[in-house]
Amino acid sequence: MKGQALNRLLPLLFAALYAALLAACGAAPVARQPWMPDLGDGRYQNPVLHADYSDPDAIRVGDMYYLTSSSFNNAPGLPLLQSPDLVNWTLVGHALPQQVPLHVFASPQHGKGVWAPCLRYHDGKFWIFYPDPDFGVYVMTATEFAGPWTAPHLLLAGKGIIDPAPLWDDDGQAYLLHAWAKSRAGIANQLTLRRMAPDASRMLDDAGKTVIDGNRLPNYTTLEGPKLYKHDGYYYVFAPAGGVESGWQSVFRSRRIDGPYEDRIVMTQGRTPVNGPHQGAWVRTQAGDDWFLHFQDKRAYGRVVHLQPMRWRDGWPVIGEDVDGSGIGQPVSRDRKPVAGHAAAAPATSDEFDGASLGLQWQWNANWKPEWYSLSARAGYLRLYGQPEQSGRNLWDAPSLLLQKLPAESFTVTTRMDVGALGEGGKAGLIMYGADYAWLGTCREGGKTRLALASCHKTEAACVEREEAGVELAGPQLWLRMQVRPGGVTTFSYSSDEHNYVIIGQPFTARMGRWVGAQMGLFAMDGGHIDIDYFHVTP
Repeated sequence: MKGQALNRLLPLLFAALYAALLAACGAAPVARQPWMPDLGDGRYQNPVLHADYSDPDAIRVGDMYYLTSSSFNNAPGLPLLQSPDLVNWTLVGHALPQQVPLHVFASPQHGKGVWAPCLRYHDGKFWIFYPDPDFGVYVMTATEFAGPWTAPHLLLAGKGIIDPAPLWDDDGQAYLLHAWAKSRAGIANQLTLRRMAPDASRMLDDAGKTVIDGNRLPNYTTLEGPKLYKHDGYYYVFAPAGGVESGWQSVFRSRRIDGPYEDRIVMTQGRTPVNGPHQGAWVRTQAGDDWFLHFQDKRAYGRVVHLQPMRWRDGWPVIGEDVDGSGIGQPVSRDRKPVAGHAAAAPATSDEFDGASLGLQWQWNANWKPEWYSLSARAGYLRLYGQPEQSGRNLWDAPSLLLQKLPAESFTVTTRMDVGALGEGGKAGLIMYGADYAWLGTCREGGKTRLALASCHKTEAACVEREEAGVELAGPQLWLRMQVRPGGVTTFSYSSDEHNYVIIGQPFTARMGRWVGAQMGLFAMDGGHIDIDYFHVTP
């Protein structure tokens, strides 16, 4: 027995010693994350962000790299990430606390809101230009990347104006290049250039000029997402084409900003499993090396972010691995880190709910209200107050869902809840949310609280939520678990003692939402409240 006790104790002693050594060296141990891109040997593996940071744009300022992405209807929006090496990213805030117009986004606007943004550093401050396909192009600035950011200014009003890319030229002139959404504007596959006031306070022309027309190029469809750069006397437009799931990366160049532009395809899927590798940002390191960040659409997991080496040949970029010398690269799965010597990091996923604010990984399903939750009503717990159900059929249009991105192909979520104060007719629990969704939690009827597994398929077709399985609860304390495996296959289980978990119901397959991956999180509906002790995400 003494030997067995010693065997159990030794790992704890070694872990404590390791933590003490790290603290003595001024470092902190890295929490176990479901996905780590840093391999620990000077190399990284793709994706560098295995989460739905879609339509990424990135820049370098000094020795730090900065990234933002689209956020659609979630609030807060425009996530802000930074990294010392383009591999190890940390979420440091959001530029957009609430979506505008405020009254429109008080309810979920699936697939709308913040589309592909552009991040720049100019005149001593950070700039984000972001499009809302129903209202136009907004601009925001900040002197510090983590904020505060100015309120969104509507720079260019109009329906279907998307994917803005500014450029401040050497002669002091400023320009804005953008694409079009056919669903709103009736046109697509074209890139339009407009003159802009250098302070981005207003546009200087009404119509602009179509400088690149994909309809005139052989086999081009869905030309969009441009990024505009100037390099070695050329204007370069990096733009994806071919669609989200199966497209490619093109580059256009011209000696004049208004064209004519010549074109070249510089990266395709090739012989790799990385479908549709395109749309992102060219970044140059302090040492002068070039890299390209782009997304890959992984359905339920959203559009994850890859990092590719980039080099120049005859005035054209070659992105990824050029296996046949054609100048058309394909994605790499592993490579050396762009900047050596930095510790492994990844955006946070778990939350102990013991601070003054929610972890930055959390977003609401619409513009949030402070009365939806409290972190002070019960010390060390998140209290969610049950909000009225919007449709009466399902949770698709519930604004008060507290959600975050899926962080890896495989992971486990465990949470502990106290459901003793749930209101009559209320329900609450742990949810895997998308165009189909499932949740495991509790519902209270006739003064009794019971455990339930519920699901809803084809939410946009107004599916009616149905209970898949249920059991009586012995008490208000409940541990819930969600295990996710490749393909988004999700198994729910529960425990009444924190040790013995019982699988309930059949596995559920997560499904993406509208232009976003599936999301996981917590909710409480229809009166009373629940208290959540923690939300743990582990490999």
